[in-house]
Amino acid sequence: MAAAPAPKTLAAFEAATGFMPLTEGLALYAAAAEAAALGLPLLEVGTYCGRSTILLADVAREAGTTAVTVDHHRGSEEQQPGWEYHDPELVDPAVVRMDTLPTFRRTLFHAGLEEHVVALVGRSPQVARIWNTPLGLVFIDGGHTDEHAGGDYEGWAPHVADGGLLVIHDVFPDPADGGQAPYRVYLRALASGAFTEVSVTDSLRVLRRTGPGS
Repeated sequence: MAAAPAPKTLAAFEAATGFMPLTEGLALYAAAAEAAALGLPLLEVGTYCGRSTILLADVAREAGTTAVTVDHHRGSEEQQPGWEYHDPELVDPAVVRMDTLPTFRRTLFHAGLEEHVVALVGRSPQVARIWNTPLGLVFIDGGHTDEHAGGDYEGWAPHVADGGLLVIHDVFPDPADGGQAPYRVYLRALASGAFTEVSVTDSLRVLRRTGPGS
């Protein structure tokens, strides 16, 4: 299948609320297109409003597989009131808490991709504990603390199939560029001997499972 999204998909991605830049989105799409050859689901941790989900869902549609996205939809640490990435328009006034689920659903609807996505609403470690299906791709883009990024890795990396891809977002070797938790997860994956780096695109790292463990 094509290693780049069609113009309609690209337009939907760029119109969606989110933080992933185009260069990294194209790299994610290419990784997902490669991983889809395994015929297994593609899973992301950290849905937010569905910007990256569009790309995985489009690949899943073309490959005849399914995109799975996991999020509690209450926002990560940096999206809470008073923090840099807080968006007051995503606060549910009835409970006065973040709720990105309605925006996510609208994103998929307008992109015409609803039927190609399974959205799991819950905390990543809880969902991972009951998951038992091998995955062609795992994209880690959830919470950016050591607790949450490390938990996402521990919960989901073991499910990456042989030859499958582990993709980690917001990897910043220089602390001046961003938080270090995803970078430490990336180093941990390499040190495990289970994963080998395939590509680097800005803060996006693509690794392939080449050995057992995690």
